[in-house]
Amino acid sequence: MFSRTSVLSVAALLALVFHPGCNNALNPLCGSSRPAPLIGSLAPSTMSFAQVQQGTLLIVNGSQFAPSSEVVINGKTLGATVISAQQLSVMITTSLISAPGSVKVTVHTPGGNSGDLGCSSGGDSSALLLTIN
Repeated sequence: MFSRTSVLSVAALLALVFHPGCNNALNPLCGSSRPAPLIGSLAPSTMSFAQVQQGTLLIVNGSQFAPSSEVVINGKTLGATVISAQQLSVMITTSLISAPGSVKVTVHTPGGNSGDLGCSSGGDSSALLLTIN
């Protein structure tokens, strides 16, 4: 049979795993989940439309980027080059931006496969504006 201590340990683990609002920090089974990305700045944050016409590299700085993270510009998802967990890059061209103005830039990380364990996984960053003069 099981000892009282082992039953209590299993009960405590199950309470952590299946507790509503369980987060990755408390759940030992959430190791494979992906955190939501955080976006901090754009480089450059302003560019000319002539630069867009020539094609300009945009660097997105932040944290918690994963190999599957994508840059989203005005709702259009772009495959990004992951430089590190803190930087992504994408090429800005007229296929994305057709005129001067401001565009919203976010980062999206698709969810992992651990949602059934009460783990949050993936998500969208807040938005920053890229200004095109």
